[in-house]
Amino acid sequence: MTIEGSIVLRRLALGAIAASLLGACTAGGADGSAGTGSQVAPDEPTPPIEIPPVDGPYDWKVDPKTFVEGVHNPYFPLSPGTTLTYEGTSGGEREVVTVKVMPRTKEILGVRCVVVRDVVEIDGELAEFTLDWYAQDVDGNVWYFGERTAEYERGEVVSREGAWEAGVDGALPGVIMPADPEVGLAYTQEHYRGEAEDKGKIVALGEQVTVPAGSFEDVLVTEDWTPLDPKVLERKYYASGVGVVFEELVKGGNEALELVSIRRT
Repeated sequence: MTIEGSIVLRRLALGAIAASLLGACTAGGADGSAGTGSQVAPDEPTPPIEIPPVDGPYDWKVDPKTFVEGVHNPYFPLSPGTTLTYEGTSGGEREVVTVKVMPRTKEILGVRCVVVRDVVEIDGELAEFTLDWYAQDVDGNVWYFGERTAEYERGEVVSREGAWEAGVDGALPGVIMPADPEVGLAYTQEHYRGEAEDKGKIVALGEQVTVPAGSFEDVLVTEDWTPLDPKVLERKYYASGVGVVFEELVKGGNEALELVSIRRT
């Protein structure tokens, strides 16, 4: 049953109970006196879904009934057919990253996830090919359910390090973008012990960024890191209605990527 269906059934049941109680009160009390009438208290609001804590414990679960179709968070929208192209440098070499939201989904832990293809080219040669899986809950948090990734050299796969899938070998999904971002909010983005342990923290809101693809306001800034490589710290800039428009290493290197084009088909 869908979330909306369960809510309707619950409200119908409450309505029937309220009508029964109202009839009893207006007909008179147990001692034969006239009833005074009463009101049934409205449903209590559903508590917000908790996002994975930055330092554990790593024991959270996901309920498929609390997820919706598609991903529509303003800072992380995933509209099928959208292609974002980034350019920058990696190790002094030209890097091009092409990210496309695919018109298909993948079910993980009972949740239908959006598939995103991420292709990295270094000096014109394929360096990495990744399929990422995302889903959004009813509150608007965007969850990251894993990735299938491969690194290439001279056209051959040389590593699949970092690949993981929620529910396999103890891996847990994390949150890549909270529904209610606040400066200082920190969270776990992925958890596959010893392989994928990225963390994120919101460090600024309402920033402005200009890149080749345009000028953007209402930009959210995060700092991302992993305890598996504590010498590296990355900063990402998310524009409302677009997603990532700029990212840079602020510790552990001098790499940077900026959005150069947006194509929607």
